[in-house]
Amino acid sequence: MTKIAFCFPGQGSVEEGMGRDIAEAVPAAMKVFERGSEAAGLDLRALCFEAPLEQLTETELQQPALVATSLAVLAALRERGLEPDYVVGHSVGEFAALAAASAMDVEEAIALVRERGIAMAEAARRRPGSMAAVLGLEDEVVERLCVEIENVWPANYNCPGQIVVSGEDPAVEELSAEAQGLGARRAVKLKVSGAFHSPLVAGAADRLRPAIERVHFRDPIAPFMSTVTARIEPAQRLGSLLVDQLTAPVRFTHAATGLIQDGVRTFVEVGPGNVLSGLVKRIDRSVKAVSVNSLAGLDKLEESLS
Repeated sequence: MTKIAFCFPGQGSVEEGMGRDIAEAVPAAMKVFERGSEAAGLDLRALCFEAPLEQLTETELQQPALVATSLAVLAALRERGLEPDYVVGHSVGEFAALAAASAMDVEEAIALVRERGIAMAEAARRRPGSMAAVLGLEDEVVERLCVEIENVWPANYNCPGQIVVSGEDPAVEELSAEAQGLGARRAVKLKVSGAFHSPLVAGAADRLRPAIERVHFRDPIAPFMSTVTARIEPAQRLGSLLVDQLTAPVRFTHAATGLIQDGVRTFVEVGPGNVLSGLVKRIDRSVKAVSVNSLAGLDKLEESLS
């Protein structure tokens, strides 16, 4: 029988009105927004269902809104009896993945990402920086540029030929120009507020660590593929990995490849947007990738699995 991995998206996948149609149709999904609102001290229903995109892109609001929406969609999947063989998340999506695997509660995950978003926004204000996606170069070429140019680092390994770099503004600009000189198709500056997944935001890790240390992580009921290590990780390592991931690169390419090697043939993107589905298809065209962010997406998934 084909193995299924549930993938949980990261920052940048937010949409206006996200999760609304599923929440209004599935009481268990609406309950996630209610529980999450209490845990985060935010009205997540208003934020996800009604807020303009400019508000949703603020790091400290986007992270709890995104994770709550992903977990609401997960509740709807479970209502239909759909469960994963593996879970994986891109950056902040790892918190949703761990809640999906019952390694922590919904409330714990959403409260932590609210704290994480505040910590990251504050760290970005203290040590400003930026991120850029380099398209069309070998990973090794971009890695070499990061070694040669000070204060810029690989931040996201998204798929072959797509690496995001993170660092101080002049360094990111220099690397983008050098990359295009070496044949990159494009180097696109991302609309983010800081140099995430780099040493510049180490202050966020220091602030988040005490909150994470208060959580008692349980063994995941579905194996958790870390995008920090690209390995299946046990309960006793989860806390330190969630701290490490703030400054470490997201190794999504390696993690997805590892899942495919373990027999996963279907990747279900659980939450807003369809970024991860697109990346998975670029990593391996032979696998199935389905994004579920609406009732229509839920129906489509059921049909594709039947």
